[in-house]
Amino acid sequence: MTAGRLRMAIPKGSLFEGSLRVLRAADVEIGALADPGRLLIVDTDEIRFIIGKPTDIPAYVAYGAADVAIAGADVLAEAALDVAELADLRFGACRFVVAEREGSSAEIADSYRRLGVVRVATKYPRITEAYFADRGVQVEIVKLHGNIELAPLIGLADQVVDITATGTTLRDNHLRIVDEVMASSARFVANPVAVRIDSQRVMDLAGRLARAAGEVE
Repeated sequence: MTAGRLRMAIPKGSLFEGSLRVLRAADVEIGALADPGRLLIVDTDEIRFIIGKPTDIPAYVAYGAADVAIAGADVLAEAALDVAELADLRFGACRFVVAEREGSSAEIADSYRRLGVVRVATKYPRITEAYFADRGVQVEIVKLHGNIELAPLIGLADQVVDITATGTTLRDNHLRIVDEVMASSARFVANPVAVRIDSQRVMDLAGRLARAAGEVE
């Protein structure tokens, strides 16, 4: 741990502005984090902020490069690393869904009867495999990094597992949601060792952020 400062990882991208709002509402000094430019590390008197790619945040915390962090429940579930989840910060709400091309249900069911497998495209193979395993469905995972909704439209996959907030993009591309996998929102997490040896600061910050999340929701 960094002497004198708590190390806190903050995700770039869609959760960044929400993180700033909750930190401000909790009266946490954020300094240059409000406009970091190209900075990846921002120091205040109490906290060293580490700005990272959202999917990297769980690793920062689990392996001790950060003591605490804000991260999406989706990336935490996909990473499946040893971190302590301390608060649901309630912003960045979205959900994992299973979707397929409109009118393709019978075709997919027939294919599954013949081949015994459903091909599913996703950015989240761990979550996807767990979901289908719980239902006893054999799947072939196609991991993609771009527009997941394209996969059923070009015959690459039968279904997709993807994140959506409103479902608009799926509907616009003639995909139908057939099930919900899990809900996701921003969470405050900590390294288990930091919770033990710096409990007062970590738990105090967790409480402040949780209360602030309720106020700004």
